[in-house]
Amino acid sequence: MQSLRLRIIVTLVVLVLGLAYMLPSVPGVSGSALGKILPGEPVNLGLDLKGGIHLTLGVDMETAMRNNLARLGDDLKSAAREENIFVLRPNILSDSRVEIVLLKADQQKGFEKAVADYTPFDIESVEPMDGSKVKYVLAVQPTYKKEMAKLTLDQAIKTIRNRIDQFGVAEPDIRKQEGNRIQVQLPGLQDPERAIKIIGQTAHLEFKMVDDTADVAKATEGILAPGRELSVVLHRQANGSYTETPIVLKKDAVLTGEYITDAKVQLDSWNQAYVSITFNSRGGAIFANLTGENVNKRMAIVLDGKVYSAPVIQEKITGGRASITGQFTREEARDLAVVLRAGSLPAPVEILEQRTVGPSLGQESIDKGIMSALIGMGMVLGFMIIYYGFAGFVADVVLCLNIMLILGGLVAFGATLTLPGIAGIILTIGMAVDANVIIFERIREELRRGLTVRAAIAEGYGRATLTILDANVTTVIAAIILYQFGTGPIRGFAVTLTLGIITSMFTAIFVSRILFDLYTKNRADNSKLSI
Repeated sequence: MQSLRLRIIVTLVVLVLGLAYMLPSVPGVSGSALGKILPGEPVNLGLDLKGGIHLTLGVDMETAMRNNLARLGDDLKSAAREENIFVLRPNILSDSRVEIVLLKADQQKGFEKAVADYTPFDIESVEPMDGSKVKYVLAVQPTYKKEMAKLTLDQAIKTIRNRIDQFGVAEPDIRKQEGNRIQVQLPGLQDPERAIKIIGQTAHLEFKMVDDTADVAKATEGILAPGRELSVVLHRQANGSYTETPIVLKKDAVLTGEYITDAKVQLDSWNQAYVSITFNSRGGAIFANLTGENVNKRMAIVLDGKVYSAPVIQEKITGGRASITGQFTREEARDLAVVLRAGSLPAPVEILEQRTVGPSLGQESIDKGIMSALIGMGMVLGFMIIYYGFAGFVADVVLCLNIMLILGGLVAFGATLTLPGIAGIILTIGMAVDANVIIFERIREELRRGLTVRAAIAEGYGRATLTILDANVTTVIAAIILYQFGTGPIRGFAVTLTLGIITSMFTAIFVSRILFDLYTKNRADNSKLSI
């Protein structure tokens, strides 16, 4: 008796919790007074049910490695200069090798010590040149490249997540995939072009000095002085398109976007939107010195290799603030502020796959999924009562409780319901009934052997439980494998299947046994059981 009371208490606690988490998913409850005191939120719907955008991005890892080697080369050049060792600008040979020319051969020992102390480079070759110069080819190890690729992918995911969070998308799904790919799912978002623009923009911001003495015409023909580069200034037209004007810049950036702490949209006196940026203390000091030393010269603001504006510095600018003007619309300025606040991507990304699911298609999937579940469940409920009588009614009750616990569990664990997830629930309905069928057939066998109802129930549950556990454990193992190696909807199927198996074992074995014990509690040993 004490055992039965304890089992009833455990069951009631589980069912009340399941009901509390499931109810907000019922239409009309989440916004009501009851919904405000319940612990859960409506179940999260996946991309295939809610509609939205699916993107597969490929990260340009070769460019990332080249950028990293360029930074390492510049760091080595700076470290050598502090030791009064002078080298020329590093030349990137590949995604793992860089060439550096030492100006004085008698400084080889000091330079090689700087390479060992400040960089992960190994010296691949040393070649004397004309005069006293020495050419070094430095290379990084494959293990370093592998580690950098992992860090690059992690940083890209973090940056994309920051941008999406500021974009205001609820429940985005961003995950790493094999082959330097990133999967992005944005449920509820219906503007793919804007999403791609925000996610895919590298947002590499640089400040470079303009070389107004250079001959732009010759530069467009490829004739450039050392340390100079040709770029273009963007001019927005009335129809929203941009024209480009060539401009010659000094190649070395004098300041980069890594010092930005904030970026926001502002309006000038002509009601034109621009982006106001704020530097940290170090960036502010660099910017103040830079503007103080270059009064009456032009400084270009370069974003992803294109010049948005190149104003003349009128005076030294203190306070750590600057602005990017480019005849932006307010939406363009807001999106630019978002990507600058979130930081730049470590490498360009390419859209490899793009799918958009409309909300009407998602609602149609929900309606058909619910209809399928109701039809399947109705047929199962009817069959069980017709074939097993009272025992079938017990199976129907625990089956309804099982569905409630699955939905409550999805909300409690923050899982997402997808279209394959609905299929998993329908599959679970069959598996839950299958467990009851095994138990009931065992009980029938014991009754035919002449056991009393109470003894037959105890014997039937005792013999069937192990068989049910064995069958369900193997299915759970398969579901775990699906979850581990699957993506998106496949994972949703694995989650609902696993959750459904656990709850079906609880209801089919534990709860239904309680109902049978309550039924036989005050009955005579020779009473009959409708089964």
